[in-house]
Amino acid sequence: MEAIHDRYTDLETYHLHTIETKKFKTATIALKFTRPLAREQVTERALLPFILQKGTEKYPSERELRLQLDELYGAKFTINSTKKGENHIITFLLDIANDKFIKDEDQLMQKGLDFLHEVANNPKLIDGVFDQDIVSKEKETLENKIKSIRDEKMQYANMRLIDEMCKEEPFGIHAHGYLDDLEKVTPKTLFESYQKMLHEDRLDVFVVGDIDATHVENNVKQLFTFDREPKVDIVRSEKSVQVTPNHVTEAQKIQQGKLHLGYRTNVTYQDEEYPALQVFNGIFGGFPHSKLFMNVREKHSLAYYAASRFESNKGLLFVFSGIAPEKYEQAKSIIIEQQEEMKKGKITKDELVQTQKAIIHQLKETIDQPRGMVEWYFQQVIGNKSWTSQEMMEAINKVTLEDVIKVANKVQLDTVYFLTAEEGGNDSE
Repeated sequence: MEAIHDRYTDLETYHLHTIETKKFKTATIALKFTRPLAREQVTERALLPFILQKGTEKYPSERELRLQLDELYGAKFTINSTKKGENHIITFLLDIANDKFIKDEDQLMQKGLDFLHEVANNPKLIDGVFDQDIVSKEKETLENKIKSIRDEKMQYANMRLIDEMCKEEPFGIHAHGYLDDLEKVTPKTLFESYQKMLHEDRLDVFVVGDIDATHVENNVKQLFTFDREPKVDIVRSEKSVQVTPNHVTEAQKIQQGKLHLGYRTNVTYQDEEYPALQVFNGIFGGFPHSKLFMNVREKHSLAYYAASRFESNKGLLFVFSGIAPEKYEQAKSIIIEQQEEMKKGKITKDELVQTQKAIIHQLKETIDQPRGMVEWYFQQVIGNKSWTSQEMMEAINKVTLEDVIKVANKVQLDTVYFLTAEEGGNDSE
C-alpha cells in the first residue's frame, strides 16, 4: 500500500491536517466548522450552506462564483451540513487540479485557498446582513427539502426511529432543521449564526494530495488570520441503555411498510471493541451475505430490503426493512432472532472471513477517494482516536468469533418503529 504521510498542526484557533499522498492528480481542501447540536441553532446552520454558495464580496453572484471555479481549471466546490454523533458540522469542500500537472501553473493551491477563504470569510452582504432576496429564496429551498423527507419513506422512517429513540438526547435533533424554526429566520439572525460559526466553532482544515506539507502550512497560516475565539469543541455522547424496548406504530397512505429497529451498543469509535462491532454489523445486516438479507429477504421472502448500519460516534445500530404491512410480527420476530442467534455464537467461520474481507474492501474504497480520505481523518477527530488505515485493517482481521459474540451480547434493542398502511391507503413509496 502506498505510503501516506499525515501531519497535524494546532494553529491556536484552528487545526490543520495535511495528508501527503501521490494517489491523486487533484488536491482536496476542506474546512470543517463543528459545534454541539442545539435545536435553537440547527435550522439556521442548515440554511447557511445554501446562502454561502450564492455569492461573496469579490464574486457577488452565483454565476460569478462558478466562473471563478472555471478559471481554477474546473474546480469542484460544495458546502454542506451534517451531524456526526452529537455534533453539527458545516463543510466547505474544494477539489482542485494539482498544478504539478499543469504547464506554467504553480500557484493553484494558493488560488484554491484564496477562493475558500473568500467564500468562508467574505459572503455577499447588504447593509451588513445577508441579502433578503437570497435568504427568502433559500428558505424556500430548505423548506422543500425538509418537506420532501415525508415522501421518502425509508428516510422518514429512520428519522422517526431516531426521534423516538433519542427524544431527550442531542442526537435526536434534525441536522436539516425544522419548519417551525425556519419561519422565524431573518437575514439578521442568520448573519449572527454565521458569525458564531466563523468565530466560535471548532475549525479543522484538511488538505489532501501530492503536496508539500510545509509549503501548505505556511500558505494557510498567512491566509487564515481572521479573528477567531473558539468557544465550543466536539462533544462525545454519553452512553445509555434502554431497559424495556419501546414500540411505536404510525400509519400513512402507503403500500409497503417500513419496519426499523434501533439498538444501543455502547461501543463507539474510540473503544477497543469497535473493530468487533464493525464485524458484528457486517454479519448481522451490513452486506448482501448478511443474516438479515439471507434470512429475512431471501429465505422467508418477508422484506423488499433488509439491512443494518451503525452510528460509530453514538454507539447506535439501526435495522431497516421494507415489508408488507401484514408481515409485521413475522418479520420483527425473524430480525430479532438473528441477533439472538449471534449472541449464542451461531456464526460460521465463512461468515466471519467473508465479512472481514468485505469491510477491508470497503475501507480501501473509502481512502481511495480524496473526499473519503478527508472523512477518514475527520472521523478520528470526532471519535477521539487515531487509526492508520493499515492499523484498522489489521484490527478487523484479528477479530475472532468470540469477539463478535461478546459484542453481540452488548447490543440491546431500544426501539421498534413501524410505519404501516392506513385502511384503503395506497400512495406510492
